[in-house]
This record gives sequence, structure tokens and C-alpha cells, in this order.
Amino acid sequence: MDYTTMCPKYEAGIEVLGKRWTGLIIRVLLGGPRRFRDIKEIVPEMSDKMLTERLKELEALGILTRHVYPETPVRVEYELTDKGRDLEPVVEAIQSWSEKWM
Repeated sequence: MDYTTMCPKYEAGIEVLGKRWTGLIIRVLLGGPRRFRDIKEIVPEMSDKMLTERLKELEALGILTRHVYPETPVRVEYELTDKGRDLEPVVEAIQSWSEKWM
């Protein structure tokens, strides 16, 4: 890998993953499908507005899917796509680095 030049795709990936809360949402969803309130419970510091915004962004990028179940009341779950699950080694590497150095 050539580290002497910038790669636009790397830059785009860092831009997505570097947004506040995005990495935590992905980490939570690596544990399986979750409802909005479940994510909020695990990451209570994040506002509802921010969580909604990040979920929409990740859905638009194809990193997660939103499943709506026609029940009363309506149930909505968020789940990582294959593209999102491919981030697992990245999340694990960040976790390992953080445990060692932070």
C-alpha cells in the first residue's frame, strides 16, 4: 500500500466513520438487529435527533437497513447490511488499539 499519496476512497471512508456517533451505532448493530430505543439505551448520551440523522445517513449509504413490521404499534428495527458487517474487523481493530493505548 502506498502511504505517500491520498486515496479518495480512503478519505470518503474516514469521513463516514469519523462522524460522531457513527462508530458506536455500527458497533451496537454488530450485535444484531436493534430497535431505535435499544440503540438509545446503549448510547444514552446521543440525542434522538442525532440518532435519527445518523441512522438515515447509514441507511442511505447502504450500511444498514430499516425494517418496518406492520404490527400495532409499528415495530422498526435496524440491521447492518453485508456492507455494514464488513466493518467488523475495523471496529475490532479500533477496540484493540483503544484498549492498548487509551
